Amino acid sequence: MLQISVNDNHTFPIEEKDGKLEINTTVADWDVSWQANGMISVLYNGKSYRAIVESTDFKNKEISLRVNGQLYKATIKEPLDILLGNMGLDMRATQKEEYVKAPMPGMVLKILVQPGQHVNKGDGLILLEAMKMENILKASHDATVKAVRVTEKSAVEKGAILLELE
Repeated sequence: MLQISVNDNHTFPIEEKDGKLEINTTVADWDVSWQANGMISVLYNGKSYRAIVESTDFKNKEISLRVNGQLYKATIKEPLDILLGNMGLDMRATQKEEYVKAPMPGMVLKILVQPGQHVNKGDGLILLEAMKMENILKASHDATVKAVRVTEKSAVEKGAILLELE
């Protein structure tokens, strides 16, 4: 079972049963298709929605979507995250990355920081284009940029080190 929080104030349990998704124990009647222009077309309970991914933060399991012009931030918790939260342990709060890595293959469009610069948690570091979508990679904690390992307009593979933080 997954738990998805939307805008930090609505939480929904999501479970797959017999090949169908259940949201709050109700089978979701939906159809999702990715369009060539990067838009997402969603048909949910007979209503049509248009969405686009604004940003993704794979490390913190967060995604920002603009649905019919409205921005939504969703945070995903897997069973282990839920268990650790119930035990009072939040792994994300204790982790400090020393490297910022590419979460997927893509093109570095813009480097938003420079060596020696102090960044706060949530500050944008690099603008990465992947699958025709622009993603801002953000700082997971307060840090200082030690080194920038890529250049703008360079292609990177998944897992490539983009920045070093200290």
